[in-house]
Amino acid sequence: MGAPDELVLVVPREALVPGEGWTGVRRADLSEALAVVAREGRFVRRGDAEEDPSLKQVIPYLVLRDGERWFLMRRTRAGGDARLHDLGSIGVGGHLNPGDGDVAGGLRREWHEEVDADFLPEFTPLGLLNDDTTPVGSVHVGFVYTADAMGRPVAIRETDKLTGAFATTEEVAAARDSLETWSRLAFEALTERPGQ
Repeated sequence: MGAPDELVLVVPREALVPGEGWTGVRRADLSEALAVVAREGRFVRRGDAEEDPSLKQVIPYLVLRDGERWFLMRRTRAGGDARLHDLGSIGVGGHLNPGDGDVAGGLRREWHEEVDADFLPEFTPLGLLNDDTTPVGSVHVGFVYTADAMGRPVAIRETDKLTGAFATTEEVAAARDSLETWSRLAFEALTERPGQ
């Protein structure tokens, strides 16, 4: 886990995930949810936020594609949160900190911190991701975006914490059981066929 004294942006759970909530990605225009964050968001110690299910830590979460391929990463044991060690991920993202400005600013910062690429892609909003079935998920809410590398090279910046490369849909599906929960849910949302 990150430093317990790190300040992270939270919103009251009920403001974004009312009642029983849901599990998965709720496809939606994010403008209303972003307005809630702007209005009700505040910074608290991460150590406190991790223990308080009445708060949701706001996480921009980017699924990077290259046409039909997915940027598939695997977290090493050197990563900060032991709960995520050795799990695969198709999401680039992290907590919002003072100075990020807003969700988009935090997403841009995470892109530059985690990914080695000489371009900034167009981030397309997909929806809100929620999963209260795990200890990690119960205190976080994801603002899911997609982007396309369009053939441009992408690599992992923090190679001690992550490995990563583009993979086919079949390769990601084969690794499904070793993906972190959010990545499984995002992958399902992006590969489900209408009417299924």
